[in-house]
Amino acid sequence: MNISSVKSCPICENSSFSDFLTCTDHYATNEVFKLQKCSKCGFVFTQNFPSEAFIGSYYETPDYISHSNTKKGIVNYLYHLARGFMLNRKCKMIEAISEIKQGKILDYGCGTGFFLSAIKEKGWQITGIEKSPAARAFAQKEFGLEILDPTSLSTVPDESSDIITLWHVLEHIEDLQGIIQEFKRILKPNGRLILALPNAGSYDALHYKEYWAAYDVPRHLWHFTPRTLYSFAQNNGLTLIDKKGMPLDGFYISMISEKYKKNKLSFIFGFWVGLKGLIASTKDVSLNSSLIYILKK
Repeated sequence: MNISSVKSCPICENSSFSDFLTCTDHYATNEVFKLQKCSKCGFVFTQNFPSEAFIGSYYETPDYISHSNTKKGIVNYLYHLARGFMLNRKCKMIEAISEIKQGKILDYGCGTGFFLSAIKEKGWQITGIEKSPAARAFAQKEFGLEILDPTSLSTVPDESSDIITLWHVLEHIEDLQGIIQEFKRILKPNGRLILALPNAGSYDALHYKEYWAAYDVPRHLWHFTPRTLYSFAQNNGLTLIDKKGMPLDGFYISMISEKYKKNKLSFIFGFWVGLKGLIASTKDVSLNSSLIYILKK
């Protein structure tokens, strides 16, 4: 297996790192991966991860929920209930952010197409890009959506999208700098880039440490906090104009984290930690398990 190593921090280009955590791939392989932290800006990342050509096997499980429609188990069932709620919330947020009712939207890493289908029903012109052939096939069969593969991103016209969305996708992409420059090219002058990301500075991340399910090594390469995302945006010519919490994510992530700790009462304990995180985040949005960042050129 080919390994990719981080030689310099993708945010500040510093090359001095310290060991942060050692995490296990509880989801698929039980392999162990090291997280390191930039000594200058504090950005945390997965070190020595499978390269782009080889990482696909780490997603090859029928229960990988982002690319499947499984409702197996109470946690996955709750995930689907939450997804229905969040789809409606996302559509309303898009309309509020863009200040238009019907525009052009690019969803990068669109998975099985649930969000694109929902926003299309609102009258938006959609473009979806997804790496997984199985997810693209699902979107075609279930919703009649023609989804492009990532190599087609370069064919998307300049300044053609009012909104670009990545719902828990940026943390998977090896070439951070390259992809951000492409998004800047595609955005209209008054467009918005919307990034939903796990928050490594959240209440539940600090509570669970190496067991935090949203580290999700090696599929998640980059572990942003509000501070490091702000620096990343600024260094790439983007302005962070707002951030919003995803209040339900903490419950799901906490339940999975308890499962990784082999707690037989993972649902109860995970719910309790999720509730404490939710209460904490009402006072400080930066403690949310996941955050939605809204950026402009």
